[in-house]
Amino acid sequence: MAGTFTFTIIKPKAVAKGFIGPILNMISEAGFKIGALKMLHLTRTEAQRFYEVHLERPFYNDLVEFMISGPIVVAVLEKENAVEDYRKLIGSTDPAKAEEGTIRKKYAESMSANAVHGSDSDDNAEIESTFFFPSSEIF
Repeated sequence: MAGTFTFTIIKPKAVAKGFIGPILNMISEAGFKIGALKMLHLTRTEAQRFYEVHLERPFYNDLVEFMISGPIVVAVLEKENAVEDYRKLIGSTDPAKAEEGTIRKKYAESMSANAVHGSDSDDNAEIESTFFFPSSEIF
């Protein structure tokens, strides 16, 4: 499945502001098929494990706090060239620098209160997807 799927998280602020529907609509209109989807509230331990790659970064603790601040929506998205196309759809991590019409430009408050996460490689898409979904839940 390499190259044909990616992973996303709709983050707590976007969920709290009611942006789940509009974000999923943008994803669908961009030609992605949803292969798995669920809403959950991360525990501190889960957030620490998921973002372990950033453990040494100065923003790690704030990121963990943000990600446990409310429910999130996680999804596996399918499409040819999925990672690259989804990165283009979500835009720059800094919403002030994101292109008009991207998810982050429309729905993110700031770099730290970002609206969505998107995998940055095929390998990470697989790692991140299987963190949240056993293969039996991906269709």
